[in-house]
Amino acid sequence: MSSQNPSAASTKSPGASGWLAIPAPLARLFKRFPLLTYPPNELPVRSPRVRDVAALYVFISDQDALNGLPSFNPSCLKWQTFLKLAGVAFRAIPSNNHASPTGALPFLIPPSSPNSFVSAKPIPSTKLEQYTAENGTRKISEISSLKLEAYEALLNHRIRNAWLYALYLSRPNSALLSHLYVAPVSTSRVVKTTVLYQLRHAAEEEILRSIGALVVNPERLYDGAKEAFEALSTVLGSGEWFFGASKPSLFDAAVFSYTHLLLDQGLRWEDRRLTEIVEEFSNLVEHRNRILQRYWG
Repeated sequence: MSSQNPSAASTKSPGASGWLAIPAPLARLFKRFPLLTYPPNELPVRSPRVRDVAALYVFISDQDALNGLPSFNPSCLKWQTFLKLAGVAFRAIPSNNHASPTGALPFLIPPSSPNSFVSAKPIPSTKLEQYTAENGTRKISEISSLKLEAYEALLNHRIRNAWLYALYLSRPNSALLSHLYVAPVSTSRVVKTTVLYQLRHAAEEEILRSIGALVVNPERLYDGAKEAFEALSTVLGSGEWFFGASKPSLFDAAVFSYTHLLLDQGLRWEDRRLTEIVEEFSNLVEHRNRILQRYWG
């Protein structure tokens, strides 16, 4: 283009041609101060340097991530476990919602070649089931959606609402909430107080929206959770996996994400009502232990 522009042509140095030519004054400047190309910046310390396996970004402490332990967040643990059930190699990376492209955890960064110049696109949780189907090494049971619908509702509403109350709103569990979600954010007392208020307010709003009420009634929440766990116990029966499947499914991972965290002695629940409800159903406890031993080691 510049070769057709008289004004541009008049500024070229002798012998220069084409679009790579630069104005003579700049050419003289670059001769005195040669252009230096710096190498790319290093990745942050917490970013995986070896990307031969996928990176799953979840709520987890740095030490637990290094030790390959479960996340303390049910939504993250569900997908963490599902990837293990399917035999997908990955490493857990500590993160938070603010770092997520979708504003929520978990999300996954697929492995990439060291010679690749194209960054792998993050995969949100809504697409992890498809990613697992394409990259897993073990067969996962597929459950009919007609069977799943009612039982998924028990997990996503009754059990989740009771979980939100137990962790975020039950005062005896304040120390556990602070340890998991507040203390890692900041050492500032003002910031921690603000974060604690925001977490509790968001949990209360979600519960009220789910149950369509103006006030949270803890007893009703726990009663609803007990009915839900009883229904799950009934459908599991004496089988290893839900709905009589020969292999675990995503639903097994979803149930485990709650039962494991409620039974995990590493989490110091002071208000143990929800834990005691799960302990009433021995087959749910055995189901949790089965997944823990076979897939978490």
